[in-house]
Amino acid sequence: MRQSRTPDSPLPRPEVLGELVYLCAQRDGDDTVLQRPVEDGWRDVGATEFLTSVTKLAKGLIAAGVSRGDRVLVAVPDGYERTLLALAVWAAGGVVVWLPPRCSPGLLRWALRDSRPAVAVLRDQRQAWVAASLQHELVDLGRVWTLDGAGLEAIAKPGAYMDGTAVRFRVEEGSAQDTALIYYTTTARRRVRGAVLSHRNLLAAASAALQRLSPLLRDLPPGEAVTLLGPGTPGFVGCVAAVAGILGGVRIAFAQPGQSFAHQVREFAPTLLVADAAFLTGVYEVERSRAQQQGGWDGAQGFETATRLAVDLGQKKRRPWQRMSRAIYDWAFARVRDALGGRVRAVLCPQGGLEPRMAHYYEGLGISVLEGFGLVQTGGLVTLTVPGECRPGTVGPALDGTEVKIADDSEVLVRGPGVFTGYHNAVGDSEQVLPDGWLATGWLGDLDEQGHLSLRGRRDSLRPRGSAELPPVVGQVVEAPARAVTADYAALETRLLEHPLISQVIVLGEGRPYATALITLKREQLEYWRLVNNLPLSVPVEQIALTPEVGAEIRRAVEEVNNGIPPELTIRAFHVLPEEFSQASGLLLPSGRLRRDAVLRAFAEEIEALYEPPPLDRGR
Repeated sequence: MRQSRTPDSPLPRPEVLGELVYLCAQRDGDDTVLQRPVEDGWRDVGATEFLTSVTKLAKGLIAAGVSRGDRVLVAVPDGYERTLLALAVWAAGGVVVWLPPRCSPGLLRWALRDSRPAVAVLRDQRQAWVAASLQHELVDLGRVWTLDGAGLEAIAKPGAYMDGTAVRFRVEEGSAQDTALIYYTTTARRRVRGAVLSHRNLLAAASAALQRLSPLLRDLPPGEAVTLLGPGTPGFVGCVAAVAGILGGVRIAFAQPGQSFAHQVREFAPTLLVADAAFLTGVYEVERSRAQQQGGWDGAQGFETATRLAVDLGQKKRRPWQRMSRAIYDWAFARVRDALGGRVRAVLCPQGGLEPRMAHYYEGLGISVLEGFGLVQTGGLVTLTVPGECRPGTVGPALDGTEVKIADDSEVLVRGPGVFTGYHNAVGDSEQVLPDGWLATGWLGDLDEQGHLSLRGRRDSLRPRGSAELPPVVGQVVEAPARAVTADYAALETRLLEHPLISQVIVLGEGRPYATALITLKREQLEYWRLVNNLPLSVPVEQIALTPEVGAEIRRAVEEVNNGIPPELTIRAFHVLPEEFSQASGLLLPSGRLRRDAVLRAFAEEIEALYEPPPLDRGR
């Protein structure tokens, strides 16, 4: 049944996030509350089915040994499954340790060591290798599940025998002050730390955003409040949006992974859309280009005239000819409205950034663009445009219950119920929270007379108390601080060594036309590879190292390292050696350092082969 509750009937204010699914089932019954992507579109998920799915996962976590307050590391793709997992962890009384699904091995390794989770749910076997390499350190880490294996069913299976009351008891034992989320981000000291957010933080942020949107939601007919979450809302923002949707009776749909989002918007036809400014600009540019291709010069000129008219309408410039002109150029308006599904009433841009002309243009089309600002450390948005009050260039006034002020040096300070208290295991890095509960955001801005916030960019790293890396705006994913790339290629070697399979690396490039690498692999990780890939014991480990599958894995690691560095420094070829360098072979010093000159002499032929024309990667 494709329907949702009217936004006039929100849920009672829950104390902990685990209560959401129970309250939702009481209110909505079999009515649709979520829509999950499937191969041929989207499938409706009723409130009762939603509760059942979350409860099954929560029982599996409890059966696997997750106690109240235990941490569960989650590094899976954003969307429906991740939302289920987060709610299941909260229902079981646990703490979600949130990581990007494609985080680097170094970030995953750091988060595992820092958070010490009881269990982990990872994206694939590559991440499982990282966890396996730390088993001797993480004595509390029990099960490690991967979604590319048995999926969510494997998590639910251990608790199949349990009664659902076990989960209900865990929910009732929870407190609003309990930690709900540890989200790893970059601190003002350029260190990766876990921002600690409580149930109260996340529920307060979601409730405040919902309150700001309430005038818009009341204007929608019952059952028409349908939100599609776009690719511009990664991280825990999508989960907070789902929390707000459940609270307010707004149906939430998740985008299809790996497919064109523009095509999905046209097909799904949402009434509310969560996307970034680049998407809205891209939709306009595509339709303008199509108008020119289909109508030639006349089509292009007509579309430009329609654009100027829409901007005037958005700016509320009243001119006597506008009504007639709007009817004449409605074909151009319809192109963009249809590209957004034809029903969109408002687009929420959590990161702001839409140029004023585009904001006025969409307002003239009857589509409100609501720009906002927030940080991971605030649990969600702290400012958001008021529906019906288009103020391009600003990110709106503070949400109810939140205070925003500008410091003497123009830094934006925030205080409110969503602001976190500090970082996990890092008292020294919690200086971002100033006395009296004010959060130093690391962003420079201004407030106008009506309290609307305008941002001027991130704080200069040379300012007092400042830093070169600052908290990301909500929705952005920030991993470990980028290393400086130097001509001696030492940084490339360090980054390659983060991969759990790689044991030793020598990057060559000085005096040569391009960089290459000699790579050895860890024997114990190759044994794990043998187990995962069902290779017979008769296959020597040295031979496993030279298989095409291992070569492809190392190629992907090299490609990841090459991303974001100057082309002249990228590794263009590599060779995987069948054995590790050792003292017995004369290639390793007692201190563990490589005898570089000896390695170059011992493998001179392999090195020269890497520079034979044409200079193509050989994959090993």
